[in-house]
Amino acid sequence: MTSLNLSIFFLSILLTLAPIISTNSEGNALHGLRSKLSDPKNVLQSWDPTLVNPCTWFHVTCDSNNHVLRLDLGNSNISGSLGPELGELKHLQYLELYGNKIEGKIPKELGNLKELISMDLYGNNFQGQIPKSFSNLKSLRFLSRWGIRISGTLILRPTVLDLAPGNMVSCAADSASIAMPRKLASLSIAKEFVNS
Repeated sequence: MTSLNLSIFFLSILLTLAPIISTNSEGNALHGLRSKLSDPKNVLQSWDPTLVNPCTWFHVTCDSNNHVLRLDLGNSNISGSLGPELGELKHLQYLELYGNKIEGKIPKELGNLKELISMDLYGNNFQGQIPKSFSNLKSLRFLSRWGIRISGTLILRPTVLDLAPGNMVSCAADSASIAMPRKLASLSIAKEFVNS
């Protein structure tokens, strides 16, 4: 084989492997999520795994270092289940999955998202227990799980909130009904929130 033929051969191998090599772990994680979801409205059509990173994909927001900070898939009419790959989005701060038809258990790997501030899960068909790994979510400030069938104890610093159905109270606010742990509902700040 001549050196020109050898160069062309290696170049063709490199071009064949480029999509696999060029994607980052966050892109791989999101592509893994996409493979578990049904997307009848094609909201995920821009999720191209051959791109270097997912920062150009719709419904994905990144920082200046191309780390995924936000995943906005609320009211996207997607269905399916979540998998452990979401736990690989180490810089994720906002996970918006509300108003879809996602079902099954919430993956324990979501407890790896140490930067997570907000997680909107309501309006889906999740079942089972809140993963114990959620106690690792020290930055979590907002967890919306209304209308889904999960229970368990969520340990947040500095308090423990028991989210079992028997420990929840409903509070009416305008036309909405808000369920919150009894321990939290007894705090004056919660009463101010509900009555505002």
